[in-house]
Formats: sequence, structure tokens, C-alpha cells
Amino acid sequence: MVNYLNRISKSLNDLLKNSKKKEIYDFLNLDHIMDLTKAKKINLEDKPIFDRYFQNYPPQNSEFTFTNLFMWRNFYEWLYLEWNDHLIVFSKEFLNKIKTPVSEKKNAIYFFTPIGPKPADIIMKIFEDTDRAEFHRIPEAVYELLKKHEKFSKFNISNLEDRNNWDYIYEVQNLINLPGNAYRQNRRWLQKFFDNYKYDFKILTKDLIDMCKKLQLEWCIMRECEGDEGLEQEQKAIYEALDNFIALGFKGAMICIDDKCAAYTFGEMLNPETVVIHIEKAHMQYEGGYQAINNLFLKSCWDNVKFVNREQDLGVAGLRRAKESYKPTRMVKKSIIFRV
Repeated sequence: MVNYLNRISKSLNDLLKNSKKKEIYDFLNLDHIMDLTKAKKINLEDKPIFDRYFQNYPPQNSEFTFTNLFMWRNFYEWLYLEWNDHLIVFSKEFLNKIKTPVSEKKNAIYFFTPIGPKPADIIMKIFEDTDRAEFHRIPEAVYELLKKHEKFSKFNISNLEDRNNWDYIYEVQNLINLPGNAYRQNRRWLQKFFDNYKYDFKILTKDLIDMCKKLQLEWCIMRECEGDEGLEQEQKAIYEALDNFIALGFKGAMICIDDKCAAYTFGEMLNPETVVIHIEKAHMQYEGGYQAINNLFLKSCWDNVKFVNREQDLGVAGLRRAKESYKPTRMVKKSIIFRV
């Protein structure tokens, strides 16, 4: 902080010496100062702010919907700040309490990619202000802009591939129709479900939320979530989303067998041509349940959308195999960048 104040003092003295009145006026407006202490916690009433940014600057990353940020806000301890026409989402605590900073720096700050017209400029500004910033889930396109930035050579920036958090993108029609040899095994599982079970497919409404939560609880008991921090936190995030279903405005669906929830899912539009699936769960008792809820949800709610983003595999081997089996059209590649 002392160094930063010294830089401000030097800049002001330089302006005074040169008698550049307009520059002095602009400087005293303090638009160049980003005060992270003014950041706020994410609350439901902030949804219009986030939706406006996502509408004006459509994201590719699955993380960038208000639903996703809201449901995970307590785990990450998210804060947000609007600065110079950009939305900046970050956490001061996540790299100190939950995850080890890749930069190995004490009190490192976890940032997402700034949302706005010039994210590379904002990233460089933050790097200029602190060497403790780590930017996570940086899409490949933004990193390419950073490399071309006039200030890029000023900082010793390291770029670490974050394969576990790459998003899987598929053509919706391929997942609905499962065409050709490539999808043969997926078709078999789907048909097995249709042949073996008498089911009801329902679009999610407020009255069905408790049934989804009951399945989620059973799923977690069978998967022993209490012994897995990631699954335990996911359950809390799911409850946050389901408890605020109406206010968040996402779409969901469920499959019932014998008046019991056998599978459920929910998602929403990520950008004008892509839907993102946030959560998908199926009871392990019903073979083909995951294939069925995936297929029926896309067919019923998103048939007119071109792509579906099915989020990351988190480095989980079984999840990676399942996502790869659906033959992604492309991946949203992401990385972590920081000052060495």
C-alpha cells in the first residue's frame, strides 16, 4: 500500500510540475484507482447487475451465470466490484482457506476474468497494483489478448494450463439424436432405460423442488459426501440454487419412477447460442438414468439451441470418460495466470 501511495504521489507531482491542468483534473477524479475494499458480497438482489454484464458481453465460460456464482458464493466467499465499465469477481479468502495458491504467495487473491469491453486492460491494471493476484479460469481468447497487450512484457507473467476446468461443448442435436457409430454405447444405455422403466418426465416447478432435494440427499448418502469435501460443498450449492429456483430463473427437469425422483437436472442460457447444464444427478438404482435425463431435458427445453456446455470434469477420471463419450465439438480452454 505504501508503494502504491508513493506512485500516486509521484504521478501527481509530475503533473503539477508540467502544469497539465486537464490531466490533473482527470487524475483527481480517481477513476484510475481500484479500491477492492469497496467490493460487495453477492446477494439475490444483485442479479440484474450480473445479467446486464453477461448480456452485453456474452461469456463462453460455464462459470459466468448469476446462478452459478450465487449458488457457490459461500464456498468461494465471492466479492464483486464494478470498475471502469467492468464487473470484477474475486475472493480474498479462497486461496487462504480452501485451495493452495499456485503462485505460492501469501494472501494471494483469487480473481475470475473481468467481464467488460477490455478484460486484458483490467487484468494488467490489477497486476500493476499487486503481485498477489491469481486469475483463474482465464479463457484462451483472453490470454491471447494479454500477450498482445502493450504492458505484457512489463510483468513476469506465468500461464498454467487448467485442464481440469476446461468446459465441454457439444452440438445439442448430436446429444438428442445420438447419431452413428460414435454414439452407439450412449444409445444403448438410453434405450435400456426406456425399455426397463415406466417413467414420467416433468419440467421442474416449485412444487417439485423437495423431490429433487430428497434425491440429492439419497445420492449424497450413497456417494458418502461427508467424506468428500468437494461433494459436500456441491450439495450445499445445489440446495442454494433449488431453494431460490424462482428468483434465479433457471430451467430444470426431473424423471419420476413410482412417484419417486429418479433423476433431475437444471441449466440456463449461457450466451445466445449455448445452454449450460449446471447440475445433473441420477439415482444409481436406475441404469441409464443419466443418459435419459440428459436426452429428455435437451429435447424438451433446448431443442432450438445450437450448443450445450456441460461444464468441467474437475480431473475426475470417471467424469472425464463420461463427458468424452459424448464427443465434444470443442473445449473451452482455460488457464491460471499470475506474476512470478
